Amino acid sequence: MQNPSDRALPPALLAELEQIFGERLSCADAIRRQHGHSETHFSGYLPGAVVFPRDSGEIIRLVQLCGTHAMPIVPFGAGTSVEGNAVPVRGGISVDLSRMNAILAVRPNDFDCTVQPGVRRLQLNEHLRDQGLFFPIDPGADATIGGMASTRASGTNAVRYGTMQDNVLALRVVTGDGEEIVTSRRARKSAAGYDLTRLYVGSEGTLGVITEITLRLRGIPEAIAAAVCGFATLEGAVATVVQTIQLGIPIARVELLDDMQMRAVNRWSKLSYPEVTTLFFEFHGSEKGVAEQSELVGELAKANGGGAFTWALRTEERSALWKARHDAFYAAVGLRPGAVGWATDVCVPIGRLAECIAQTKIDLTTASIPATILGHVGDGNFHVIFVIDPHKPDEFAEAQRLNDRLVERALRMDGTSTGEHGIGLGKIDWLARELPGAVEVMRHIKRALDPKNIFNPGKIFRDD
Repeated sequence: MQNPSDRALPPALLAELEQIFGERLSCADAIRRQHGHSETHFSGYLPGAVVFPRDSGEIIRLVQLCGTHAMPIVPFGAGTSVEGNAVPVRGGISVDLSRMNAILAVRPNDFDCTVQPGVRRLQLNEHLRDQGLFFPIDPGADATIGGMASTRASGTNAVRYGTMQDNVLALRVVTGDGEEIVTSRRARKSAAGYDLTRLYVGSEGTLGVITEITLRLRGIPEAIAAAVCGFATLEGAVATVVQTIQLGIPIARVELLDDMQMRAVNRWSKLSYPEVTTLFFEFHGSEKGVAEQSELVGELAKANGGGAFTWALRTEERSALWKARHDAFYAAVGLRPGAVGWATDVCVPIGRLAECIAQTKIDLTTASIPATILGHVGDGNFHVIFVIDPHKPDEFAEAQRLNDRLVERALRMDGTSTGEHGIGLGKIDWLARELPGAVEVMRHIKRALDPKNIFNPGKIFRDD
């Protein structure tokens, strides 16, 4: 790991941090390493120290102190982001929010709740289950709610329930001047001034530190059914998804895994599905509604070369199915012992999805490195995972070339360089090409809200 020595913590700052955090301040190499790397291929950078705040008051004092010393602050949740979003490339202080993990309030009549940023997704849904409610955003990893808000997370349920930007009602944020603000009230809609909530959702910790999140909740459906269907062709699978969306069928989840990804999933999760392009479906609603949705989608799949549905109806069967899907990254990397994964994603208008995936598949078929395709194709979003030998620079170069072609293709189709991973480190240059004028506005916002550039510097766009 790299250690940005020019950002080493001065002794006076360390002494002040110890006064605030006591034993919850760590300069131990093992703790710093844990907070200095990404889930995927990016180089690691050691923070100068790691702190574990217990409340927003400590974060306010930290921000004020770091503002005085012009010291970087990098919020850290579960460490599951894949574009290097929480890697401390300028050193400074990694702020581990895992101890701010209280569920502060659940209001069943209003279908909302308020949580601290270190609450995990599965922790929240376990807490909500007995009240007949759930939080639908499911990026796969058991991420923290604060991290999900910071990266504008999406996931398998987005086709029906939207993304974090659709399900965050309000935030508390510590700003660059060390004050805590509330971005909105709990009303389901508001025309009161600028929409600061959605400014901070997706800002990747570059504008402030989120200390509290109010979320929209949903009722647990009466009936849930999941199914797996293999297809003779990639095009047939994508056509089934597009037609499902065009017909307005309210499918809850529809995930595509290509033949390489299915091979990896079978090996990793000890399954035996046909190793062909496959769709994973989930239907939510009443018993009658789920039956109608299933029948309609089954007819579309059959017309597009799909086989019979393999059903997962019991809770444990559905859990095993979706765990296999959520483990897809590790399954892909497991295709080559000792390999590392490079995960990337794009999103395109649904009408261009088949073309984009088909052209990407041609690129991957002729590549010298293994790569898989999977994605939340119901909203035009899909991923590629390159499986790379870490000791072969030429493989990194090939992955970079293939990734560049993928993003260029998506932008030509009026898509985006990232549907859910965020910009982080990996997509900085692509954001400048995707939204050149808007990036300048983003820079102005960054300078106004963080004039000392202490919040997660080096992310989203390059430092001035």
